[in-house]
Amino acid sequence: MATPINDTDVLIEGETEVRPPPLFKVMLHNDDYTTMDFVVYVLRSIFRRSEVDAFDIMLQVHHEGVGVAGVYPFEIAEAKAHKAVSLARANEYPLLCTVEPE
Repeated sequence: MATPINDTDVLIEGETEVRPPPLFKVMLHNDDYTTMDFVVYVLRSIFRRSEVDAFDIMLQVHHEGVGVAGVYPFEIAEAKAHKAVSLARANEYPLLCTVEPE
């Protein structure tokens, strides 16, 4: 942004480009202990997925080892990942959630 050099200078407002924030994926990772039902519960309660979507994502995690729970701006992605891991730990599951750029 321009700053006036003296009292007689006039600032002209320039056009500013507004871009949406970069998006990040919250990834759920497969493990041998977290139940499929619990993964579906996490996807429905924290990531607000429908029952069908949650089941499909859970199967992807189970078969491929990782699945995308959701895509959000960084702060939201980080908060949801933290909430999912905290919920898993409270229920004694080792569920791993990571955040990575889309």
